[in-house]
Amino acid sequence: MEQFAQFSVDGQRLYGMLHTPDAEAPAQGWPSVVMVHGFTGNRTDHHRLLTLLSRALAARGIASLRFDCRGSGDSHGDFSEMTVSREVEDVQAAASYIRQQPQIDPERVMLLGYSMGGMVATLAAAGVRAHRLLLWAPALPELWLPLLSGGVLPTGVIDRDGWPLGRAFLQELPRLRPLQAAAAWSGVAHVIHGDADTTCPPEWGVRYAQALGCDAAAIPGGTHNFTSLETTEMLYAESLRFLGGG
Repeated sequence: MEQFAQFSVDGQRLYGMLHTPDAEAPAQGWPSVVMVHGFTGNRTDHHRLLTLLSRALAARGIASLRFDCRGSGDSHGDFSEMTVSREVEDVQAAASYIRQQPQIDPERVMLLGYSMGGMVATLAAAGVRAHRLLLWAPALPELWLPLLSGGVLPTGVIDRDGWPLGRAFLQELPRLRPLQAAAAWSGVAHVIHGDADTTCPPEWGVRYAQALGCDAAAIPGGTHNFTSLETTEMLYAESLRFLGGG
């Protein structure tokens, strides 16, 4: 079953897709995954990574919610207003939404964060009481620090490949502490990264795993977007193993 999803944050509508297994739910309800896309991404993401994973999860008895954060995809808001803190609020609203759906187990809502979504999911995990946390190629704030010319904030927006990146996003970066949030979170976690990722280096995945006290799995030949059929298949196999593990 796939159905359109919508919910609001501060009067702005967020849109997504809710996937549920096409079978009778267990007595306690289905476990579920809230998926958090990356920087300039959306609920489908690169070569349909999130869409196809949602369908694979549903076939294994796990529901999922893919959604566009404010200012991305079809959701309301402007990208120039986007900050990591705002996306944490979006994830909190998404988790609340899926918990309210029939046949969903409210105690087994997991988070999957991809790239910047991995940083967002880590910062949101405690607040949404995530049952499990899965990170794909998680980003750290230093990814965007080169945009601060000489450490000086821009007065307006930066044209980032046609995306209007706002001053508030850059201003917030030095205050973000995703690794501290990871270390403070005591839940079950897993990190997956490609060993050929030049956007978010594999060392970042290792740093997240060390902070979380969990394993990190390297995908041989995997780029940041896992841009081959072989690496995508390995990414999915590792993800399904972890998300279906409890």
